Amino acid sequence: MSSETYIHHLITYGYTVLWIFLSAVVILVNKFILDFGGFHFPIALTLSHMAFCSVVATALIRLGYVKPIEMDNTMYFNNVVPIAALFSGTLWLGNAAYLYLSVSFIQMVKAQMPVTVFLTGLLLGTERYSFRYAANLVIVAIGVATASYGEIQFDLLGFTLQMGSIATESFRLVLIQLLLQARGIKLNPVTTLYYVAPACFVFLCFPFAFIEAPKLFTATNLVVPYGWIILSCVAALALNMSVFLLIGRSSALTMNIAGVVKDCLLILLSVVLYGSPVTSLQLAGYALALGGVTWYNVQKIQQTSPPAAVQAQEKGDDLENKPLVQGKN
Repeated sequence: MSSETYIHHLITYGYTVLWIFLSAVVILVNKFILDFGGFHFPIALTLSHMAFCSVVATALIRLGYVKPIEMDNTMYFNNVVPIAALFSGTLWLGNAAYLYLSVSFIQMVKAQMPVTVFLTGLLLGTERYSFRYAANLVIVAIGVATASYGEIQFDLLGFTLQMGSIATESFRLVLIQLLLQARGIKLNPVTTLYYVAPACFVFLCFPFAFIEAPKLFTATNLVVPYGWIILSCVAALALNMSVFLLIGRSSALTMNIAGVVKDCLLILLSVVLYGSPVTSLQLAGYALALGGVTWYNVQKIQQTSPPAAVQAQEKGDDLENKPLVQGKN
């Protein structure tokens, strides 16, 4: 192995470790803020993320560090706004689920993502029915159902919120393919945040005004964990950048393996840090779902060899684990 090849692999592994680390930080910090930290306002937390990302992206573009793409109002409202609306729902519902479910169980439920992406693709015409894919995804669904049945602290509302987050994320991913990739729109992380984050902020203001604002502004004994919220915002922004770096240097297989490592690490950390109970039945169900997801992704890679970003999104990684909008590489 030449020195250049060695350095290339070393940098790739470094980006992979950074991505896994930042993923864990974002998820665990959000769980702490929303549950153990006593700040039970997931929409407000998500609004802070979108506001921070909007300000940073706007500053980078206005100061000339990043060049924006040309996008007229028609293209913006027809292509970007629908994706931003879905992404807002994904973030809101996904963060709200932390109020009711453990991190470990949420990671297990997220194994359901390829099933919903495939079904959404069939509905919108971006996927073709395949018995092999369907059989694999039935295995995934059975595994997730088994893990859910074995969950000691199962909460129907939390599970519904998480499934809603997965559903909106599935439609977002399919719309990215239909509205952006088909038109050759290419966005890097900064331009993505510049165009999408403000729209997400506006969409989130509506549920915030009716659901959380009355409670937040009238609370008397509420202690806002400003330090943790700032850490969460910075980590989420850094994670979005790290995904872009990793996608540019890795394969779809590397992304999937890293995703599996990340999920297992989060389950372990959830047990160690937050005392989340995990039963043997849950682990068996998750192992079954994970096997189905892995084989599904292997078949997709062998058949189509798509960009790493698409495979990472189909894996169902956390919202902050990928760019808000992914264009063609």
